[in-house]
Amino acid sequence: MFSHVTLGTNDYAKAEKFYDAVMAVLGHPVMFKASGTAAYGTPTGPKVFIVPPFDGKPARSGNGVHVAFVAQDRATVDAFHEAAIANGGSDEGAPGPRPHYHKNYYGAYVRDPDGNKLQAVCHRAPR
Repeated sequence: MFSHVTLGTNDYAKAEKFYDAVMAVLGHPVMFKASGTAAYGTPTGPKVFIVPPFDGKPARSGNGVHVAFVAQDRATVDAFHEAAIANGGSDEGAPGPRPHYHKNYYGAYVRDPDGNKLQAVCHRAPR
């Protein structure tokens, strides 16, 4: 569906700690780290880049924008939320069913240390 998502940061050390934890829970490996930039994913698959903005201005989160990561099961959604909160993120919606999207929708919402809104979602029926 997409090649990559780039999210800006104003504090790379905080962002690195946060994304190392949540990407590990979701099964997205570190692709590379260099000069205050991190990439998670694989060279030929979808990726997430964490970088200071290229224009040198402060990073800002977008109102109404969020990135949703597919989780393999509901336990992974729960672990994503827990890892995010434990590593400098904030809660934007606890793990749980969201039946208004569809009957098997189970998601959790967080903000990263820079205020970017993220979600983990499982579309499978509970086991």
